[in-house]
Amino acid sequence: MDMLYDLFANEFFLSAGLGWLIAQLLKTIIYCIVTRSFDPERLIGSGGMPSSHSATVMGLLVAVFFNYGTGSFEFAISLFFAIVVMHDARGVRRETGLQAHIINEMVEWMNDMGNESIPADIKLKEFVGHSPTQVLMGALLGAVVGIGVHYFFFM
Repeated sequence: MDMLYDLFANEFFLSAGLGWLIAQLLKTIIYCIVTRSFDPERLIGSGGMPSSHSATVMGLLVAVFFNYGTGSFEFAISLFFAIVVMHDARGVRRETGLQAHIINEMVEWMNDMGNESIPADIKLKEFVGHSPTQVLMGALLGAVVGIGVHYFFFM
């Protein structure tokens, strides 16, 4: 039981975890509003607005900032970790999602032409990466959550 208490008394865990959770909830709500449908996969899935990856790493970075300062190795590690994660979410993972969309359209087109060598029920996941705006909004959300956790729970 002490381990569970310690985990939820950990500013780093709370800042990163709440950043992720709030981003996932917002992502699901935004998806429901835009598509007028509920997809439970949005609660845990990647891609969409805001980036939960960015919110998570920025929440962690802010917690590290408040506890160790910018001159610490912990801050340097967290900063470069955040940069790599957000760059990957916007770059490589976004390209993967765009490629999946094109491949899915090609498979549909081939099946419409009567070529059923690729089963129509196989579909690549298109919600993988993020636009720059989604990454920025996730980063801002994570920073706000990290600041809030620090000032409301640990001051």
